[in-house]
Amino acid sequence: MQKLIRFVRKYPLSLILFAVIWYLSFFTPPKTQLAEVPLIDKWVHIAMYGGTCTVLWIEYLRAHPALHRARLALLAWLAPVLMSGIIELLQEYCTGGRRSGDWLDLLANSIGITLAALLGLAIHRYGRQWIRA
Repeated sequence: MQKLIRFVRKYPLSLILFAVIWYLSFFTPPKTQLAEVPLIDKWVHIAMYGGTCTVLWIEYLRAHPALHRARLALLAWLAPVLMSGIIELLQEYCTGGRRSGDWLDLLANSIGITLAALLGLAIHRYGRQWIRA
């Protein structure tokens, strides 16, 4: 139980943002004029996952004085990609047709996650003192 409490204290914003992603992945979105913008859905996926994973990187770098590359690769890149794949499968097979899984959504999510990883590495290299402040 103590490990769970420490984890929540280290990553509060990331956990909230991942919960929001799960919620948004399964509710029926309203129809808006933005739906007419080409590829708007993919841009939203890139921004949503990129923003969330950027927050995850910042919280990780604040919580850990040394960069643990293997742990970070699992936590901040592979886990969100796997989560995204699971969500797409659940949308396809468990929503009764309200939502549909889309492999291009998984690709867009992975692009956002990768951009966040590149930003996180840049922050680690050039902005470490900013993170610790």
